[in-house]
Amino acid sequence: MTLLHPFCAWRPRSDLVQRVAAPPYDVLNSEEARAMASGLPESFLRVSKAEIGLEPGIPVHDERVYALARECFTAFCRDGILHQDAHPWYYIYRLTMQGREQTGIAGVASVAAYLEGRIKKHEFTRPDKENDRTRLADTLNAHAGPVFLTHRHDVAIKGVIESWIPHHPPVYDFVAGDQVRHTLWVVDQSAAISALQEAFKRLPALYIADGHHRAAAASRVHLARRQHDPNPNAPHARFLAVAFSDTQVRIMDYNRVVRDLNGLDEQAFLDRIAALPRLTLAPAVQPVRPAARHEFGMYLKGRWFRLKVALEPHLESDPVQRLDVTILQERLLHPVLGIADPRQDQRIDFVGGMRGLEALVQRVDSGEMAVAFSMYPTALEELMAVADSGQVMPPKSTWFEPKLRDGLLVQML
Repeated sequence: MTLLHPFCAWRPRSDLVQRVAAPPYDVLNSEEARAMASGLPESFLRVSKAEIGLEPGIPVHDERVYALARECFTAFCRDGILHQDAHPWYYIYRLTMQGREQTGIAGVASVAAYLEGRIKKHEFTRPDKENDRTRLADTLNAHAGPVFLTHRHDVAIKGVIESWIPHHPPVYDFVAGDQVRHTLWVVDQSAAISALQEAFKRLPALYIADGHHRAAAASRVHLARRQHDPNPNAPHARFLAVAFSDTQVRIMDYNRVVRDLNGLDEQAFLDRIAALPRLTLAPAVQPVRPAARHEFGMYLKGRWFRLKVALEPHLESDPVQRLDVTILQERLLHPVLGIADPRQDQRIDFVGGMRGLEALVQRVDSGEMAVAFSMYPTALEELMAVADSGQVMPPKSTWFEPKLRDGLLVQML
């Protein structure tokens, strides 16, 4: 089974691509999306976050939101803002952030491989987000935001990318508002397409890095539609994705902030931590960005501390128990701060590493939060080990940057 197929993409006109392509739907709230799309009638946020075209306060899952998304998307296709390629092709997608390049292959991934476990997941999904993306795909009859996949390094895929780019001009090359450069090449020659198809057939697995809700929604759309269209090669049997080698992908830290100290004063909180087994606590002169696994920074009342955990040797062989996000959750956040379910507890929030340690300090110093924890980034190999074991990671274990853009490539169903 080929894990990633070529497809006939709908994509923006070259002169409009920078205005159309938008950040993923789930990295902006409605107010941020409304501000970003202001003055940009072609912004894909008008499809992926269609509530911005309605009166503020209308629930994001209101029927009017999906109806407006369909109306805007239909207009984009009708008016030539988006156009469809004539043949099924692959696309090379490169993101450049702060001088670092990340290059992968865009195509449509096999839903069957996802259901059979060859496209592997590492986290649970939330029903509300999964329902929303399912409903949007059904309403649009399209997958409009790619799932971010990764795979272990493959010489053949690398060879196609490296031989294609020097000899073919990109169809898009622009710098977005966040200063990330997006470059796209169309792979439209049969020999290169065949080479990629064979390479993605040989790969043992793809791993979902970001986009679990989109992948789950795609599987639900497929299972519903195959009752009336059982063709295994039907468009609904695949979902939009970009696959990157593990040598290309970087995971950033995903830090934690907690609203209160669970009824403890500052000294009692520090005493509780100091009494925890196999954990050392020391004041720090500078902000703490952990330099190694099992090390954490903590910011409390204007002071930084360094925490270190000596994990029991037998736990180092468990792909979930050895994760720093597990260690912090089970040894401190739950027993000391009473955070039993970080997926649901409203007292905890998560801050992506792109925002820096300054964001942690600001949220504590403002009084919004009581304490912050800086994390060492989860390694990609740790993610793959969890997925290979069939387990899931704690919520908010990974933060991938840069983000793929919505609306750059669209798959019709």
